[in-house]
Amino acid sequence: MNELTDISNRISDLVEHFADGKNTKFAELVSTSEANIRNYRNGKMPKFDFIQKVCERFEISYEWFISGKGKMFSKNIIPEVDKNDIMLLNERSAKYKIIEKQIIPIYNLKAAAGLVSLFQSPSSFIPVDYISLPNLGKVDGGLYAVGDSMYPLIKSGDIVIYRQIHDMINNIFWGEMYLLSYNLEGEEYIVIKYIQASEIPGCIKLVSQNSHHSPKDIPLSQIRALAQIKASIRFNTIRLNP
Repeated sequence: MNELTDISNRISDLVEHFADGKNTKFAELVSTSEANIRNYRNGKMPKFDFIQKVCERFEISYEWFISGKGKMFSKNIIPEVDKNDIMLLNERSAKYKIIEKQIIPIYNLKAAAGLVSLFQSPSSFIPVDYISLPNLGKVDGGLYAVGDSMYPLIKSGDIVIYRQIHDMINNIFWGEMYLLSYNLEGEEYIVIKYIQASEIPGCIKLVSQNSHHSPKDIPLSQIRALAQIKASIRFNTIRLNP
């Protein structure tokens, strides 16, 4: 039995428990359609906002909902605790609120038709999977990396976990790794690069880990979507349908 089937079975358990097995009644409880509940029970991957709504509405454990581990009920769904200052690279320091456990949606960038549409309306897209990482600052999602510009640090097929940046002018930290979409002569490019200060006014410098890729200066105004890479995950076994 695969993970998606397991999630569907747990949704069925919840419908039985809270709505006497009636899809329409459960749909009303979580403000969605009966068709959605029926599809989720039949094996369709639920959207993240649905999972979040169910867990908060019934005090269900995220961990149990996604993986089946632990107890079904949890009053401390996503506990947040203050940690000590965390030292960052480039001699910077900041205070982070660490989230001990959060469920991160993993998206298919091709299905989302680009980074801009995904960032503008993430709840409109169904994640291909979910992952839980402990003690990580708040993040927005994950994607499968494509290309070799950050090799060997990041290989094609690795999962990168990102946090969206809304204020591109003031919130870029030079030297950090970013996921970005930019427009060049009417064509959208989606890349993972280090961002460094540029000697050209109004520009930023995109730098690769792979020495075979030369740095490139682009106007900051051409960036259409930006997110900081917070973590990366590499699989060492063969996966089907990444």
